[in-house]
Amino acid sequence: MKKFNFKKVLDGLTSSSAPPAKPETEITETLGSEHFQVSKTVRHGFPYQPTAMAYDPVQHILAIGCKSGSIRLFGRPGVDCHVMHDNDAAVLQLIFLVNEGALVSVCSDDSLHLWNLRQKRPAILHSLKYNRERITYCHLPFQSKWLYIGTERGNVHIANIESFVLSGYVINWNKAIELSQRTHPGPVVSLSDNPTDSSKLLIGFETGMIVQWDLKTKAAECRYACEQQTLHSLAWHHEGKQFMCSHSDGSLTVWNYRSPSKPAQVFQPHGHPAQKGSKPEACRPIMKVAWPTQRTGDPFIVFSDGLPYERSGRRPCITVMQGKSVTVLEMEYPVVNFLPVSSTPWPNDFQDPYAIIVLLENDLVVIDLTTPGYPCFQNPYPMDLHESPVTCCTYYADCPPEMIPAFYTVGSRQQKKTGFSDKNWPVKGGEWGTSTCSYPEIIITGHADGSLKFWDASAVTLQLLYKLRTSKIFEKQPLNQSTEYEEDPFAIVKIAMCCESRILCVAGTSGHVIVYRYNKVETTVDVPTLEIALVYEVDDLDSPDTDQIPPPMPPPSSSVGSAGSGGMPSPSPHHSTSSEGAEKVGSPLLKVKSGPQKMVPGYQVDLCAQLVTVEGEPPSQILCLAINSLYGLMAFGNMQGLAIVDIIQKTTLLNLGTPDLYGSADPYTRTQPRSPQRKKPPAGLGDLGEAQAVEQLQSPQRRKPLKALSKLGESEIGEQERCRSPTTERDESNGVCLSPTGTTRKKLADIKRNRNQPRPRMSKAHSTASMEGNGGDDSDDMNNSLSMSWGSSVSRLFRTELIKAEAMLRRQRSSSTSSVGSQSPKVAPKCAGTDPHVASHKCPGRDSPKADSKDGSFSRSRSSSMSSLENVSAEGINCLSFTESYTRKTDPVTSPCLWVGTTLGSVLVIVLNLPPQGDQRLTQPVIVSPSGPMGAAAFGDLQSQMLMCVGHPSGTILRLKGAILAMSFLDCNGMTIPPLFAKWEDPKKKDENRETKDGQSMNQRRGWQQLQHLHRQKAPSSPTTETISDRQFVVICSEKQAKVISLPSQTCAYKLNITETSFVCKADVVSIAKHQSKVGHSTNLTKKKVRNDSVCLACFLANGHIMTFSLPSLRPLLDSDFLPLADMRIAQTFSFSNCGQALYLCTPSEIQRITLAADTCESLQEMLCELFLPVDTPEGPKQSFFKGLFSSPSIVDKEELFGEAASGKASRSVAKHIPGTGGIEGVKAESGSAMAEVQKARMALVERGEKLSELEERTEALKVGSELYASSAHQVMEKYKNKKWYQL
Repeated sequence: MKKFNFKKVLDGLTSSSAPPAKPETEITETLGSEHFQVSKTVRHGFPYQPTAMAYDPVQHILAIGCKSGSIRLFGRPGVDCHVMHDNDAAVLQLIFLVNEGALVSVCSDDSLHLWNLRQKRPAILHSLKYNRERITYCHLPFQSKWLYIGTERGNVHIANIESFVLSGYVINWNKAIELSQRTHPGPVVSLSDNPTDSSKLLIGFETGMIVQWDLKTKAAECRYACEQQTLHSLAWHHEGKQFMCSHSDGSLTVWNYRSPSKPAQVFQPHGHPAQKGSKPEACRPIMKVAWPTQRTGDPFIVFSDGLPYERSGRRPCITVMQGKSVTVLEMEYPVVNFLPVSSTPWPNDFQDPYAIIVLLENDLVVIDLTTPGYPCFQNPYPMDLHESPVTCCTYYADCPPEMIPAFYTVGSRQQKKTGFSDKNWPVKGGEWGTSTCSYPEIIITGHADGSLKFWDASAVTLQLLYKLRTSKIFEKQPLNQSTEYEEDPFAIVKIAMCCESRILCVAGTSGHVIVYRYNKVETTVDVPTLEIALVYEVDDLDSPDTDQIPPPMPPPSSSVGSAGSGGMPSPSPHHSTSSEGAEKVGSPLLKVKSGPQKMVPGYQVDLCAQLVTVEGEPPSQILCLAINSLYGLMAFGNMQGLAIVDIIQKTTLLNLGTPDLYGSADPYTRTQPRSPQRKKPPAGLGDLGEAQAVEQLQSPQRRKPLKALSKLGESEIGEQERCRSPTTERDESNGVCLSPTGTTRKKLADIKRNRNQPRPRMSKAHSTASMEGNGGDDSDDMNNSLSMSWGSSVSRLFRTELIKAEAMLRRQRSSSTSSVGSQSPKVAPKCAGTDPHVASHKCPGRDSPKADSKDGSFSRSRSSSMSSLENVSAEGINCLSFTESYTRKTDPVTSPCLWVGTTLGSVLVIVLNLPPQGDQRLTQPVIVSPSGPMGAAAFGDLQSQMLMCVGHPSGTILRLKGAILAMSFLDCNGMTIPPLFAKWEDPKKKDENRETKDGQSMNQRRGWQQLQHLHRQKAPSSPTTETISDRQFVVICSEKQAKVISLPSQTCAYKLNITETSFVCKADVVSIAKHQSKVGHSTNLTKKKVRNDSVCLACFLANGHIMTFSLPSLRPLLDSDFLPLADMRIAQTFSFSNCGQALYLCTPSEIQRITLAADTCESLQEMLCELFLPVDTPEGPKQSFFKGLFSSPSIVDKEELFGEAASGKASRSVAKHIPGTGGIEGVKAESGSAMAEVQKARMALVERGEKLSELEERTEALKVGSELYASSAHQVMEKYKNKKWYQL
């Protein structure tokens, strides 16, 4: 039963009667829904799971089909296009209409599609879906409009390629084989017409039967039987007199066109000749064979595989035979397909091949046939993206323009690969877009082998700039130990980079974080290392004596100072003080190389921080990573806790478990946790299914906040767990969740207080304040100071003095406990939900948000995507942000701080006290302390000089539903507050720049002047809540909610429940590209002009929706059902960036880039490449006079053979015609193709006239020849006319 709260009723009446008060300054939001449009832009990388390939020798365009139904089209470097079928059927075959700007795709669902390539975004014009038979092979002769379709039943159908209508002409299998044959010939595996006689069609069946079909007589002319050998492919000689076929036993058979009884030649290229009485050597099948010829020299015979089975360990190969020369080219991956590249599309001409395009399962190789040794061309496409599996991605749009030249400079110095051909890349078709992007873009990919690749992603291209290997600083592990914990110990899990200072932080799966600094000069240095034990444990029942001297500290060289790992004792209720903790701490999983290491120009190691094993268990995976170049600090967190590292002094400032960050304001009762369990790293992100994705995407188990208790022992905690009821009642007055056994826990708490020193109890008002996100006051500061968590990263020189200072501080605390306990904390301010300034939105189709009084005690929604388990022992750090902000309600100025978001939806603030820049920054420690009157200054001079870390939040605790995903800060005008940074300077030019007395550079000085200016802001005369106005907003987004908090008042200005049935996977505050003011053609309305700094909150949900919200009002702007979350790969690699850009790893080897800005979508058409360019078709081979005189080639009018008048209509039950959805561009392309057909007909008439004139010339030549023959015969007759026989 709910408790009646009279105060809330009065607050409700007051708020309903009084008009809502408006903020002091209205923020004009310039973003509207018309400024957003989700669209895919380009796809980069290698086509995943390729299945088919085709090449246009005139347009020089390469097409690759994939198992997922996607098609990638490649031209010159930078020309890349991606299209997708409506369904996910695999692409079995691709056929170009040579120099026609069209492509035919054959899919595994027995459908054929005609693609129009004359537009920048190719579209389907026609589709043909077979109903009764399965398609196995298709063939389209050059410059023919009739497509031959072979089926699994052995029949051959013919379709008009222009209209995609089946002809009534059908070649049935029973008519093709001999009447005496009693078995079915099998599916059609190959179709090919005679190069010199188009009326002859060669049909190859799987069982080895080959039939030469005469299209005019509709009968089989010849039959070629390959005994007991499965047929795989056929290839004609260009003269049309011979053809070659490949078989499953690794043999090649050559047949004469006129001699079907016996093959001209049978041989096994890689098999030893069979001796007498022995069987031939068994070889693997030859899947494909090609027989290109040359004008000068022997023809080439190219085929795939065919090696003997006995030669184990041999890789897949491509064999090139020319005369007596046999060259075997081994490949790294299995061969999918290969195509010889020639300069002529005519099959009856000499091909003169100059390259071979080989499609492998994970690579694309092009072999140069004109260079001795057959070297490969260097691939200019970014197809080595998946050289090692991609584990994470980071996208930086609108980055400093000097970064790309800087990375390119050091990347070009890296050792280039040798052994490649010096000739140009043969695939050179298409044309780049007419416009480019106005801002630079960089993509950083992390890989499983520990490498990072920096890519130039400006406009719609992707070019490798620089490659960094993080594994170089570690020693090589033995093979038997490398997989003890992880399959990929160097895999990258998190990347953080400060673009202005060029400082890079990389977190690995073995619990290591490496800090890199950019340097153009080669150096040789020792790698500084820090070892950190990050673990959380619960105290025993008996607390240690306050006057007891703590155990010795671990050596400072290891920098091990952690909660519950043998560090300094702490009065925190969750902090372990056992002296056995040091024995539980182990060593890092990876060992850094000792001694000086050579650092090449580029990113050089500045620091390596490593988490150590605890009780033999490896450290938990790092969840978040943040760095600030101006502060010189780095922070990272995992499921155990938080660590802050000073990257300038190379020391650990803070090392606490997550529960210790709350201090006395911990809203949970913690159960005894086990040792941290290791999770398997994301080895490539490519093999996770949907079920695994949803399971891994779930945040840590749901928690129910319990009443704040005093320290409890393990036995009492276990008693609580045994007494917990499955059903709980929620107390609305204090926002806690109580079970029926609450009385028992209260008695245990009373017993505990009687046994130990008295501690002040937290009242309900104080608990509500901490749960609702309202900051504490002076009383809160005093309470918080009683439970500070102490770090232990101090030098050996001050260890003894620090222990004495700890004991003195405990005595002061014990003496002041009674006075502190007598002070009752102030009543918390009213709930943010009752604030008249609060504006609450809800998304369309979603439930209205709950009252703020319940936000502090929320329970995660029990949806199918969320875990229903309860385990409050695990709470990790999920989000970190360094900023300059207000930490308390009474703060008149901003101060450096670190905002921390947890996996349970809590947001805490840690204040950073930084020494002045210069020599003092190098010597004096950075103090991490509370910001109230009991802060670092209250501990005396000795404590402020020696203390390296006093870890406790500033009293600000905010609560949201779900794990915290993103935090960003806005000023009073709604503009993003960028983090302060130190500008990068070239070490060579440092001496030339003017420096201060303490050696501080000008750029760094400017940043600290800005920081000091923020601190020197004048405070109001009376720093009360009534006189201090809000000057900052913090935007916080979790898996379920988004809130905008006003600072320093810490009131909830806007709140939004993003989703109730799903959860947010990725969120970020991004800027949107600027719109120019435009006037519509049909109306006089002018588009609203958007500022350059207009920002919004972008979210990607697990149900596939992409949503954007205005800031700070959180007004919904976009809700697009874009992409369902198929696996974990998309969620872990999805990355938003500025200017409305985003990307994700759509397949294990491909990156898909998208845009949210309507302005970018409008200009995208001009940025995309052109695939089809008007090019003249090369002339066909010229026929010699005598060859044309004495040979009579068969000229077949296929329109008469296959047309409706001669063959009738095909049965409607065989296949169904489906019109395409080409859109306006397709209609334009069709009209353009109609004009092209008219032009083609005109050219045909001209060619016919030319042929007729040639015929007249031939006739005249024959007439002259006959007259000459007659005159010569008459002269011979006259000569011998009057002579006698004996005169001859």
